[in-house]
Amino acid sequence: MFAGMSGDPRIQRRLRARNATRAAILDAARRVAARDGARNLSLRAAAAEVGFAPAALYGYFQSKDEILLALAADDLLTIARAMRAAAENSGAESPLAAASSAALSLLQHMETIAAVSQALPQTAGTGEAERLFNGRLIAALTALSHATGRTAESRTAQADIVLLAAALTGLAVFARSGRLGALGFSTEEVVARLDARFTGAM
Repeated sequence: MFAGMSGDPRIQRRLRARNATRAAILDAARRVAARDGARNLSLRAAAAEVGFAPAALYGYFQSKDEILLALAADDLLTIARAMRAAAENSGAESPLAAASSAALSLLQHMETIAAVSQALPQTAGTGEAERLFNGRLIAALTALSHATGRTAESRTAQADIVLLAAALTGLAVFARSGRLGALGFSTEEVVARLDARFTGAM
């Protein structure tokens, strides 16, 4: 009888080392994105930051777009967790308003979410980075759906969640650029309107 490959200590060590290296590359890429802007992220800059030759990164990421998708996927997970926590601890505030405010607070400062549209292919693909991003996007949409207090089982309800997510993303762009304030609105005011419209419509 052969021992299972997954139980082989050597394979486990190699897997742990690979995951640690991948995490180190992403940490370095995040530092570069914070310093130079996510749109200016490159494999060469990430490699220099982590202390690798640029060619060494190709064993982990095939392109700058894959790195950007991985960073954005991590940020989407952060947003999903923040929305769930905010909704659960909303107190007197509505869960949706609390979750929306938590998402906006993060979206306004996340370079990768603002830049990821350039990294996504025009037609859906099957790459690992894209699958991870899509899974995390669904997790964020699910957290937003739960904050409404209703399950989005119908196509119409799911479309409402996508519309709400799009509204929050656009609101973050307005706030991030200073356009929201220039128009005379605060994020709190617009979130209250979204809350009133979406909790009543769903």
